[in-house]
Amino acid sequence: MNLALWIVAGLLAVVMLVGGITKLFVPKEKLAATSNGGWTGDFGVGFVKTLGAVEVLAAVGITMPAVVDIAPVMVPVTAVCWVLLMIGAMITHLRRGERTAVVANLIYLAMAAFVAWGRFGPESFGG
Repeated sequence: MNLALWIVAGLLAVVMLVGGITKLFVPKEKLAATSNGGWTGDFGVGFVKTLGAVEVLAAVGITMPAVVDIAPVMVPVTAVCWVLLMIGAMITHLRRGERTAVVANLIYLAMAAFVAWGRFGPESFGG
């Protein structure tokens, strides 16, 4: 179970990091032109960049606290926050009719819920 939680958290960290870096460094116009990137046209540049920074921080928060053993409770807290972010992403994509993005967000949500459940419960770092 512990290994599965680490693997899922690592995969989520990669998704978060890639998505965050993309939002931070790719111009909004280029993002809007990609498949499932049209949502960026509905928001300002500042929002997209802030979302990118939040995703990069989430990538750090879902792994590093446990790796360095400093406040490892932040791992499941970050996972819960990612669940909430994915709910918002799903709503945004549903409104735009972007069904494939909704499916991807649902998968990421399920992965984060698994990490949150596992790290708050049976495989917590507390004991």
